Amino acid sequence: MTENQDERSILHTHFGTHSPYWRLAADSDAFELSAVKGATNIAMALRPEQADAIRSLTGITSSMRIDISLYGDLLRLHLVGRKINPNEWAGTASAHSDTESVAKDLVEGLSFAETVVSEANSVIVIVDQNGRVQRFNKLSEEYTGKREQDIVGRSVFEMFMTREEAMASRRNIAEFYKRGQSYEAERLINTVKGPRLFLFRNKFVTSGSGEKRVYLICSGTDITEERQAQERLRVLANTDMLTNLPNRHAITTRLKAALATGKEGRGGVLFLDLDNFKRINDHYGHGFGDRLLKAVSVAISTCLSEGQTLARLGGDEFIVLQEQAQAWELEATAERIIERLREPFRQGLIEVYTSCSIGIAMYPDHGADLDSVVRSADIAMYVAKEAGRHTYRVFQPDMDRRNADYVWLDTNLRKALAENHLMLYYQPKLVGRTGEVDGVEALLRWRSPERGMVCPSVFIPYAEESGLISPLGVWVMREAARQAAAWKRDGLNIRIAINMSARQLDDKGVVSDFMSAIGDAGLAPCLLDIELTESCLIEDEVAAIDLIKQFRQLGARVHLDDFGTGYSSLSQLARIPLDAIKLDASFVRGVNENPVSQALARAIVAVARTLELKVIAEGVETPEETAFLDTLGVDAKQGYLYAKPMPASELATWLAQRRRLHLIA
Repeated sequence: MTENQDERSILHTHFGTHSPYWRLAADSDAFELSAVKGATNIAMALRPEQADAIRSLTGITSSMRIDISLYGDLLRLHLVGRKINPNEWAGTASAHSDTESVAKDLVEGLSFAETVVSEANSVIVIVDQNGRVQRFNKLSEEYTGKREQDIVGRSVFEMFMTREEAMASRRNIAEFYKRGQSYEAERLINTVKGPRLFLFRNKFVTSGSGEKRVYLICSGTDITEERQAQERLRVLANTDMLTNLPNRHAITTRLKAALATGKEGRGGVLFLDLDNFKRINDHYGHGFGDRLLKAVSVAISTCLSEGQTLARLGGDEFIVLQEQAQAWELEATAERIIERLREPFRQGLIEVYTSCSIGIAMYPDHGADLDSVVRSADIAMYVAKEAGRHTYRVFQPDMDRRNADYVWLDTNLRKALAENHLMLYYQPKLVGRTGEVDGVEALLRWRSPERGMVCPSVFIPYAEESGLISPLGVWVMREAARQAAAWKRDGLNIRIAINMSARQLDDKGVVSDFMSAIGDAGLAPCLLDIELTESCLIEDEVAAIDLIKQFRQLGARVHLDDFGTGYSSLSQLARIPLDAIKLDASFVRGVNENPVSQALARAIVAVARTLELKVIAEGVETPEETAFLDTLGVDAKQGYLYAKPMPASELATWLAQRRRLHLIA
């Protein structure tokens, strides 16, 4: 009997098969053999090096040789198997010289792995250390149009790569091989389906038996659609859907990158805000507004130079970024944009005009980070709006201080209104030559706990811009009505004139607020008068006249304040139902020495007499001025010559003193 027959007979005697099952656990060097898979017929101790060799098997089916002693018989076994779970290795054993059984074990053990490799939903290419193809699965054949039998043994570098790609790939493989690391690589491959992008996960493996050889398993997944979807999402995330311009996210990302270059990178931004877009949008509708924004974005784009990027931040706000730029370049761009927006935009049969205010900020001069640069440009833009709109301004440090004041006003004026830090001062109006008090003008004052008395010229413009003028106006109405009622109870029938701005008249509830103020104070008859500026009549004269009529029906007298400094004409006075006009202080100051002011004053008084309007001169400061005004026959005078604005308690004292002086005289 041959050696082969002896080994086969021994296995068959003990197990009833020429290929028994074997098993080795992680926590023991006991090598188990059995006729039935999972059972244990015989267990024997292995040498540590033998057990370690078996435990080096991976999850990929492979083979190795091992010598054991079975009940005194020396057996040379060929093991076929793999790691079946984290703690066990198993497979089949045959006599090493039993070629038929070994082959059968290998076929059975490798058939599944072969099927997986062949049918896997990934491109799988196995190459040796020299880059020669060893395996080329079905999906690889489908993509390349090449058969495995024609590929095996040929160089993967020569077949599928350019010379440059091959050199780079060889370097990568060599480097990762030295470190024994797996790695990933993306590669664009020309396939029968066109150019496709693959993600290859590459891993080095060593043959499990015989001569140790290293192979590179390249498993590639077609990620073309995935990357296209990612690119679509990236575009969506960075594109304004209305204008197709870069959006806020895109431009801020780019600006951050530009700022990251440090002091070596110098550039700037233009912050644009359309001046009258809200009114156009409200009047013609959002659809029209959207079309206008698209047209404006195209118009602005035509004004840009190479290297400038336009983005839409949202609403009617845009930003232009230019890297490596000087201030004069951005100013030139701003001038081109402003000039372009002088032209009308036509949407169907509708033709509209829009303009923009532009703020310019440079980096790193006006900010070294994203927020500060954009904020500086935003501040400069608002300064441009304050300067009359349809212009631009370059950021200056003092603008930031103004903005800080604005923020302080925004917080503290609201607090002043809520916490009763406001008060009214009253300045008397004296009748003609008699000097009797005809009434008073109520002037708003703010005593801040932090800054003391805040000048009205500081907080009133802010209140008008921010919309706080309406609640402030309501407070003035109610406080003046309360004071007039209090004086009436004390026997003083003093009329109080309150100032009302054009912004207040825009509030549809202003008349009802006035009615509530006098009603809640029990002020009957009405002792409140209204002083309007000429700007109230400019935008909508018809609406202004209607409001004036309603105020007069409630018992108020209406005065046109600061007459002569605005846009009102003498002819306009005939159309407006007024009770009096106030001659502006600029005409009164030095009128006794200024022939031009004298002529204008005479003409105004003459027209007022014709229209049966009273004339009140304000800003009287010298006896010479009052003497000349008396010659004109003005109805009342007001100014520091007689009294400064004062709190209600001081006015009562002033009136009492003045009454005593008249009695003495």
